[in-house]
Formats: sequence, structure tokens, C-alpha cells
Amino acid sequence: MRDHLSRYKLRKSTFESDRSINQVGSAKTDNILEKTLSKQGLTTVLRTHTCGELRLDHVGQSVTLAGWVIRGRDHGGLAFIDLRDRYGITQIVFNPDRDAAMHELARSLRAEDVIQVTGEVVLRDDRENPKLATGKIEVRGHELKVLNKSKTPPFEPGTTELPNEELRLTYRFLDLRSDRLQEALQLRHRLTKLTRDYFDEHQFLEIETPILGRSTPEGARDYLVPSRVHEGSFYALPQSPQIYKQILMISGYDRYFQIARCFRDEDLRADRQPEFTQIDLEMAFVDQEDILSLIDGLISKLVKDLRNEETERPLPRYDYQDVMEKYGSDKPDLRFGMELVDVAEIAQTCDFAVFKKTMEAGGRVRGLNAKGAADRYSRKDIDCLTEFAGEYGAKGLAFFKVTDEGLHSPIAKFFSETDKQKIMETMQAEVGDLLFFVADQCAVTSAALAALRNRLGKELELYDPNDIKCCWVTNFPLFSYNEDEKRWEAEHHPFCQPVEADLEYLKSDPAKVRAQSYDLVMNGYELASGSVRVHDQSVQQVIFDLLDISAEEAEERFGFLLQALRYGAPPHAGAALGLDRLVMILCGNDNIRDVVAFPKTQKAADLLSGAPSEVDPHQLRDLRIKVDIPQ
Repeated sequence: MRDHLSRYKLRKSTFESDRSINQVGSAKTDNILEKTLSKQGLTTVLRTHTCGELRLDHVGQSVTLAGWVIRGRDHGGLAFIDLRDRYGITQIVFNPDRDAAMHELARSLRAEDVIQVTGEVVLRDDRENPKLATGKIEVRGHELKVLNKSKTPPFEPGTTELPNEELRLTYRFLDLRSDRLQEALQLRHRLTKLTRDYFDEHQFLEIETPILGRSTPEGARDYLVPSRVHEGSFYALPQSPQIYKQILMISGYDRYFQIARCFRDEDLRADRQPEFTQIDLEMAFVDQEDILSLIDGLISKLVKDLRNEETERPLPRYDYQDVMEKYGSDKPDLRFGMELVDVAEIAQTCDFAVFKKTMEAGGRVRGLNAKGAADRYSRKDIDCLTEFAGEYGAKGLAFFKVTDEGLHSPIAKFFSETDKQKIMETMQAEVGDLLFFVADQCAVTSAALAALRNRLGKELELYDPNDIKCCWVTNFPLFSYNEDEKRWEAEHHPFCQPVEADLEYLKSDPAKVRAQSYDLVMNGYELASGSVRVHDQSVQQVIFDLLDISAEEAEERFGFLLQALRYGAPPHAGAALGLDRLVMILCGNDNIRDVVAFPKTQKAADLLSGAPSEVDPHQLRDLRIKVDIPQ
């Protein structure tokens, strides 16, 4: 599997073309910095050009550059310096015959020193560097000024051997100087701008919603902010602008979007942060297909403009029940196959007690075929996979290796030749395949096999990590039943509109009711989620009743939305796309922290600033807060 760094290298040419400053190169091109500054009525003092700008048409010009030293070296008596800014790299050369003092100063420079250089652009002799956009020229230095010396850095920003993440996050200002992060943040900037342009072209208004709002505890925990003025009361940071954007629809702003900051106090993963950014949108007088088609267009535009690739339009639509049956997950990675297979008929008749008893108890036996993987996994490897499946609730992981002699496994003796032949046919097995099975309740077989499928897909390199495959998953259940608390719960949130054909089951059989909700899945990640909203007060009340939300509780938790719904609410629908996650995927990355400028760790800590931290006692007194931490 290609590693994290190589994925960035694969996209290098695309990122280079994204840098507008690196598009300079023709003889007719003006100086970018001068042009930009003159528009602002400013003049440049510390530099006339950037380190990524100089080309053959600048030869003979006197220029001033400023930036960070990557490295210095001596060659044939000359002192060479590679100078970097966010636009690129330029090689500087100092000749001792011209100015011995400047040459000696250049030799004394160390990595990450900040300098200013003035000199003449000249052709490189026989040292052309095709890897650099500025590789055909160099600057023959006349003047050198050290603007700031740097301590010896704990790691070099340009290193290909990444230090541990804790060190990189502690010295994030150094890590941010790397091409890896600069390219990701430039792509993020472009994506945000393209998104704003797209929604503007479709008559959307960008409207900001409050950051300090009311706590409506459901789902993830809120981040709370104490009020000094209203003693004993708290604001909550928004988990999403959900209620406010619905109110905007009721207020007549029929097309809203926002690049929204959101906050959730939840356990973190590689694709999750406590504070995150989402592309939030809502539309009135539309149905589900209007929302899906709009986002299809956005994804198509972003992939085309940022990666010069085409996407399928419309994006495929799959029913929730279908993807759960085929992939065991509502966010399937479609870059490879390996669908789940039900083997109930075989499990019911074989002599393997685990399979038979599972079926008798109303469970399921399902499996998957890792094509050609029989020789890739030893018994020890399979034991590790069994332990891995156990993390998702599986009590065991049965397997067969398909050999020339037939099915090989410790459990093969419990299956007749007829059973084995049926397994081969049902699993479409061939010599060299490795078959895995989980026997348990449906939810466990789905979770364990879905996780196993994703792991095998990555380990067996069944897909190109830079490929993009998207789909919509629709018709989620409106409710799920909490066995522990013996009550119904909203699968997404209590404001999802039921599928019209299922309204008759709202009171009689809630398990049958599907929601007009939809998730956009990209490469196995949930990229967007949304729904058609309830705008009929009577339907909303039935849903509240099923969720055991009394009229008093509903008014307490959602009163200002319910009040608005009573004053002429139009049919409306919306969605939110995870911007951080989208940038991560388009970068070919698998860690969201590498596309966020100042991320938190998995324990929600900012190692750079030291947040969260204790505060001055007088601040707590002003807020009437007493900290009581158990010993």
C-alpha cells in the first residue's frame, strides 16, 4: 500500500498547477507581487518576487527575495543556499571573488534562518533542476541580510521521514512550513472558494448563524460556555446550525448556505475533530432529489477543478437496506468489491454447531471472499484478524482456504462434501481464495464483516488510494429501538420527514417507517448527511409521542423552532458536508489532522498552545463556578 507521503507525491503535479504564483513562466507575465500590491496602493520593500516565481524571462533582472533557508552547501568554492517561501524554492549562489564578506555570511546560515537576498537572475550552468519550477535559473547574490536567526529545529519541515505526530503538533509552526501541509491548506482554500462560487451561482445566500446558542442535548455532548451576566446559565457551542437554518426557511430565505464552524464533545478518531467545518445548506420548496442533484453538481465541480477528474452524474443512489446487506455498512467503500454473502441455507443443515445454533437463535451466518488471499495470510495472521473482528462484537471468525484439494480449515470436518460444494458455489470461490464467516445477530455480522472487508481491501491493495468513488445512501430507518431502555429513538434527529408511503405505519409499526434522509458516502467515509424536514405540526407531534417526548419537554428543548413551525413553514430540506473530511479525501490522505491548520489530538488537546488549561481563579469567581475534581 502506498504510504502517506507517496500519495501526496502522486498529486504533486496537480497541486503545483493549483499554485497561481507557479503558473508564472511566459515572457509576457507581470510580476505577481508588484501587481497585487499596486492594486492595494502599496509598494514592496522586503521582496520584489517570490521564491516560486522566477523563470527564464527574468534572466538579467535584479530581484530581491525573502524567505527561509532550507539548506546551505559549498561547491567549488561557491556558497549555495536553497531559499523557500510558500510559493516555491529558488537557489541562491554567492561567489567569494565578488564579495568575501557576503560569501562568509552565506556559509554561516543554518536551516530555517529568515533572510533577504538581492541579486541578479542568471541561467544555471549545467546544474538545471527539473524537479523545481525555478530549476533553470538561480540568483547570483549581491546583498544578504539576516532578518532572523532560527534555533536548531527539532525536525526539518521538508523531511520525508516524518517525526512522531506529538512532536509535529507541538511544533506545528514548523510542520506548517512543509509542502505536505501547505499543499493541503492551499487545496482547502481553493475548495472553499469554489464552494462559495457554486452556491452563489445557484442563488444561495451565505448567512451566519450564532456560535453561542441554546443547549439541546441529543447525540454528542455539547461544549458549554458559562454566562457571566446570566448567573448559573450556559450557552452551548453549535453541533450544527440545524434549528437556525430551518427557521431561515420559515423566514423566507429559501436558499441558505454557510461554511459553518461546529463543535462536538465526543471521542475522536483519525477522521474526526472536536471543532470542525461543514458546508451547510438548506432549501425551501424542494424535495429530496433537488438536494441530491445540487450536491452532485458541487462534487462534480470540486473534483473537476481540483483534480481534473470527471465524476459520475448523477451519483449512484442506493437504498439503506441494500448497502447493509451487501457491505454491512451504511458507508460502503465502493472502490473495490468483496460483497457480503448470506450462507443461511448451508448453515442450517451443516454439522458445525456454531452455525446451526446461531440460525436456531434467529441469527445470521454471513461471509466474504478475499480473492487470491489464501497464501497471503498465515494462521497467526488469521488469529489477528479474529481478534480484530472481536472488537466489533464477533465471538469468532470461521475461515476456509481454497486449495487444489478443496476447502482447508480446522472446521472443515463438520461439513459434508455437498456442503463444501455449496459453499464454493455460493461464495464464488476459486483456488487461492480465503473465505471468512461470522455467525451472530445481524448487527454483529454486519459490523464485524464490514470492518474486516475494509481492512482486507487496504491490506490486499484492492484499490488505488487516489481513486474517488461516491454514492448516496437513502431511505434510512426513521427510528431505532433501544432494547436497554425499551423505547424508540430517532435514527438521525426528530425532525426528519417520513417517506410518504410509510406514514400509515407511524403509529402501528414504527420499525417499518423510513425517513426521507440521505448520506453522501465517499471512499468509505460519510461525507454528507441530510434530510427532508418535518414541516407539518401534526406529523411532528406523532414523532414526539413515539419518542416519549412530552409536549412540555418538546417546548423546553425545541420551543423556538416549534413556535416558528406554527407560522407558515414551507416544505424544506437540507444537508451538511464535512469540509475537513472532503479535503482529506481529495488530498489522498487518511488523517484529518493533516488538513487542519491547528488540530487537536485524539484527547482534544492543542499541544501547540497548551489548551485546554486551567484559568485564573478570579475568572471562575466572576462566573460563579467552583471546580470540584474528584481525587
